[in-house]
Amino acid sequence: MTNRKPIRTLFCIAVNQNFFDLPFQNIGPVWKGFSDFLRGVANLPGVNVISTLDDDETMVGTSPTGFPWTCYVMADCPDRESVQAACNLFRTIEIGEYRLWRYMRIEARMGRALEIPQL
Repeated sequence: MTNRKPIRTLFCIAVNQNFFDLPFQNIGPVWKGFSDFLRGVANLPGVNVISTLDDDETMVGTSPTGFPWTCYVMADCPDRESVQAACNLFRTIEIGEYRLWRYMRIEARMGRALEIPQL
């Protein structure tokens, strides 16, 4: 039996223009949905959330396609399926008649933990 190393995953999240087009009183349900996403990732079996970073104080407005993103979640995931399950939460979390992906998008970058060599 082999010990599989976790997959170090950076979830990159962008806020779409649809969010900014909402009337102020309709923003709360989107933030609740995003909170559900964060809890959902943390509750996936074998997933260990390491860190989060929110860029909202120095980047205002929509994220361009690709970098820079609005916020990031770094996690160790047991396998590719758990990474897919985390991303799939954007398809399943309901915000009224829509899903979370109407207001935000996600991309996952997978790799391994970079170990600092002992010199």
